[in-house]
Amino acid sequence: MPDKVRVGIIGSRFEAEIHAIAFQKIPHVAEVVAVASPTPGHAEAFARRFNIPRFYTDYRRMLEDRDIDMVTICAPNYLHAQMAVDAAQSGKHVVCEKPLCMNLEEADWMINTCRENNVFLFYAEELCFTPKYVRAKELVDEGALGKVYLVKQSEKHFGPHADWFWDVERSGGGVLMDMGCHGIEFARFVLGKPRVKSVYAHLGTYVHRDKTLGDDEAVTIVEFENDAYAIIENSWAKRGGMDDRAEIYGEGGVTYAVLHMGIALVTYSEYGYGYAVEKAPTTKGWTFTVYEEIWNYGFPQEMEHFARCVLGLEKPRETGEDGKAVLEIICAAYASAGEGRKIVFPFDVHGVQKPIDLWLQRR
Repeated sequence: MPDKVRVGIIGSRFEAEIHAIAFQKIPHVAEVVAVASPTPGHAEAFARRFNIPRFYTDYRRMLEDRDIDMVTICAPNYLHAQMAVDAAQSGKHVVCEKPLCMNLEEADWMINTCRENNVFLFYAEELCFTPKYVRAKELVDEGALGKVYLVKQSEKHFGPHADWFWDVERSGGGVLMDMGCHGIEFARFVLGKPRVKSVYAHLGTYVHRDKTLGDDEAVTIVEFENDAYAIIENSWAKRGGMDDRAEIYGEGGVTYAVLHMGIALVTYSEYGYGYAVEKAPTTKGWTFTVYEEIWNYGFPQEMEHFARCVLGLEKPRETGEDGKAVLEIICAAYASAGEGRKIVFPFDVHGVQKPIDLWLQRR
């Protein structure tokens, strides 16, 4: 057993940078030793920026490196499954960014291959590690709110950071696929991961019809078997940068967690400045200037947990099975919006290439 986990990152853009920064904050359990990106010059520049010793233009070459224990996948959604399977077959543990993959067949392929090769498949859902949201979950577990009957989670901004998100062939869906997965898994996390009874959703493309066939507004209602439900609100149409918040209602209390308000300076600038908060297009006028953003999102805590699992010190809290459960709910939500009705579970969507097809084919 190594004294720390040696990590290879697949990708070199926004999410890969977050992972690299997160690992820099936990050097006692993990270190990034390699990065791979097919974009000319990106891997080398990324490696130089984060002081990573090795870089590759083909992730498969990186997987030949026996010095790597675990890889993190920060690539477009349609590439997740093949990369995860290749990594597992090379004996590497796998951290896969959300959503897990494009469809349930791919999810089963990833889960089974990792199991057959005796490696972990970790589902990278940071809201289950975000300090403010973790404290909310602790209140639930302590009984502060009594029997919880509703979890609300909302994540909204004006659109994604990379062009491939707008292309449903590569992303598999719109804002529901991109950000709905966060709220769905957060609700499962808070409620103890109960079975789903039904899903109902409203989707629309209200602002970005010139960019995508996907949804840029989504409201999803998930009913669970433990007499509780969740409301998930997502937007690619909301101006002003990221807005991320959660509410938990019980018969004996309620708690509200607005993620950015407690980790920001309230700033006014006539001239603008370098960076305010994720997805904020300008820093002129009034802004919320965040600090320790990566830590407050929970990424270092998430990666430390995954590393400690590889070291045999903890048991996984977010797995490929969780990613599959989230994907199944997303599929049901797209089907609900497409058919205009509540989707009752069990719900079989095997044979669907990508979740958004269940909506687009009935529009």
